[in-house]
Amino acid sequence: MKRILAISLILLAMTQFACTSQKTSQQNPLLVEWETPYGVPPFDQIRPEHFLPAFEQAMAEHLAEIELITSATEEPTFENTILAYDNSGQRLEQVALVFGMLAAAETNEQLQQIEAEVMPLLAAHDDRIALDEALFARIKAVYDARRGLALDAEQQRLLKKIYDGFVRSGALLEGAARERLRAINEELSNVSVRYGQNLLAENNAFSIELTAKDLDGVPSSVRDLASEKGKEMGVKGYVFTLHKPSLIPFLTYASRRDLREQLYTAYLNRCNQGNEYDNKQLINDFVRLRTEKAHLLGFDSYADYVISNEMAGTTKAVYDLLNEIWTPALESATKELEKMRELFAQDHPEENFASWDWWYYAEKVRKRDYAIDEEMLRPYFSLENVRGGIFFLANRLYGITFRPISVPVYHPEVSAYEVLDTDNSHLGVLYFDFHPRAGKGQGAWCGNYVEQRYRDGERIAPVVAIVCNFTRPTATSPALLTLDETETLFHEFGHALHFLFHDVKYRGLSEVEGDFVELPSQVMENWAFQPELLKHYAVHYRSGEVIPAYLIEKMRRSELFNQGFMTTELIAASLSDLDLHTITSYEPIDVNAFEKNALNERRGLMPEIEPRYRYPYFSHIFDGGYSAGYYFYTWAEVLDKDAFEAFRETGDLFDRATAARLRVLLESGGSKDGMSLYRAFRGKDPDKVPMLVGRGLMEPPVEEPETDKAAVEPADSLAVEPLAEPLAEPRATGLKALPNRQLEKRAVAEKHDLQ
Repeated sequence: MKRILAISLILLAMTQFACTSQKTSQQNPLLVEWETPYGVPPFDQIRPEHFLPAFEQAMAEHLAEIELITSATEEPTFENTILAYDNSGQRLEQVALVFGMLAAAETNEQLQQIEAEVMPLLAAHDDRIALDEALFARIKAVYDARRGLALDAEQQRLLKKIYDGFVRSGALLEGAARERLRAINEELSNVSVRYGQNLLAENNAFSIELTAKDLDGVPSSVRDLASEKGKEMGVKGYVFTLHKPSLIPFLTYASRRDLREQLYTAYLNRCNQGNEYDNKQLINDFVRLRTEKAHLLGFDSYADYVISNEMAGTTKAVYDLLNEIWTPALESATKELEKMRELFAQDHPEENFASWDWWYYAEKVRKRDYAIDEEMLRPYFSLENVRGGIFFLANRLYGITFRPISVPVYHPEVSAYEVLDTDNSHLGVLYFDFHPRAGKGQGAWCGNYVEQRYRDGERIAPVVAIVCNFTRPTATSPALLTLDETETLFHEFGHALHFLFHDVKYRGLSEVEGDFVELPSQVMENWAFQPELLKHYAVHYRSGEVIPAYLIEKMRRSELFNQGFMTTELIAASLSDLDLHTITSYEPIDVNAFEKNALNERRGLMPEIEPRYRYPYFSHIFDGGYSAGYYFYTWAEVLDKDAFEAFRETGDLFDRATAARLRVLLESGGSKDGMSLYRAFRGKDPDKVPMLVGRGLMEPPVEEPETDKAAVEPADSLAVEPLAEPLAEPRATGLKALPNRQLEKRAVAEKHDLQ
């Protein structure tokens, strides 16, 4: 009777809510079933004013679903508790996915105001569920009885991930500690919004207007882009900004050292100028709150809290890997600097080489030593051809195909493709959004608008988007990509394949460890400049000539060019992230002094190299879901280089059998831990040697005579065992995740460039 009464009251409450919101639902495209082709979001109908009421209704529906679980009088079971929880909150997840992606790719003042309002609401909502004692009691009851339940391997993993997720979210806390955690999470959500919005404002605030006489050395293609930017801003001259397609070419080619200094200094000082957009106090807030949160949850530092849930397992394992790379990378960068100083001294005999000189003189060294430069290569890498090359590669490896489709888009520049599986069945939809805009964040990322899931036994196909900030076309030429932009597109496409191939039964098993998530993306980069693939897509946009063999050979000879610099700035950022998050007792931090001490004074980072990200604009670790996790890229690089060796070993870089095994890894999501998935693909532990060789940090090993390779241990294996019972943590990127569930899989990936 009590159960019947409880259900009746809940249904009555839901009915009353539905009646009061029926009109809203009918008018709000986020609250109705989408009748769009392929189930894509109805972007042509969605307006900013739809989001707040959609969030409010979706949160209310989610709470009602949770109440149905907690009010049950039946004994907790996998079906009525774990599966019911896993299926809850789907509307909220969908609203949050759309909002999170749009807020990153096409924001405006109205969306920013909504973001500031909704983030604390979501934080409170998440905590209301994560700290629901009745809900956790039922989950714990099933978990405690797990050994007597007839659960298959996936069900056991789902049960454990959900239980561990609640523990990591504070379910075992009581009284004041529990309430303090709620307050910390709400404050962190506010700080994250403010940090990201400050950075977007600073990125858009700076520009430099130049005349033709200021552009000595700057190629005509770069001038054309700057001229068009000037016209867009209503000025007659050439305009350069802090967006990568504008910044990097200017630093690379402009002979005016004073102007390079002006532009690069503006880049380095974003959110670090003592103005309304300064992020230094917010960084202190992050460290203070995250350290306190870690202590509440039983960890010495926030890094310990994060990494205990990753493949690495411990901060020591991460430091060991980074330190192993740091010294040889710094030595390599020092040798690169010596070469550049020779040329610099000829131009500026009385001055000292500075960080804003690196790109310019590195390019001079590349021309001198390898007789190659970016401008020589760019005509062969038009955006359309690179995208076509990626489609070709995916077809050769996996047999999938892509066809353009007409569906609603959120900006006129966005294009969409249906992805067809080997049997021509629908696999998913892929959006491309390539060029910088004022409302778009910096960098490049890939995420979902619709996540793969199952409903009534039928697979719901994902809707995925790749968002970039690539060089724009001009009036006289198509978008011509740099080698770095080309590699970045391969990288993001790897993330897209990971999402598109997902075939996971339970929503709670969709995500993987953070230091595993970059494997699918980074492994794709290995094909980008292979001669076997270049001949299929690197075609001169005017003449139609396939890139000649002599240019491919020049590319091969220069593949380790500037690797010391790129590795050093990458590892420097990873170390500065880890140092900040291994703080065990917070005291107010002088952000700039802390960074200088950590990198320059203690580790010997030369002043001519800045870390890839300085704290005031290190979006990855403060509002991008990679806190204490920027090392993810390096950890995953060990995996990706070793994985590519599997293809090399077959003698066929497009080997279908190896690709089939890799697809199984991609399809599996988080249904198994990352190391188990990798070992199943590779048949052994990952080996660090290919990564070290690939970065020029060690000589290639001497080929051994043919032996029974299966019986030989890898020379230097990563060999980090996962924890016996690793905990599970939701990783929120942009929006705070529901317990053990990602709202937005935003994999931000710059690899070898600036954000």
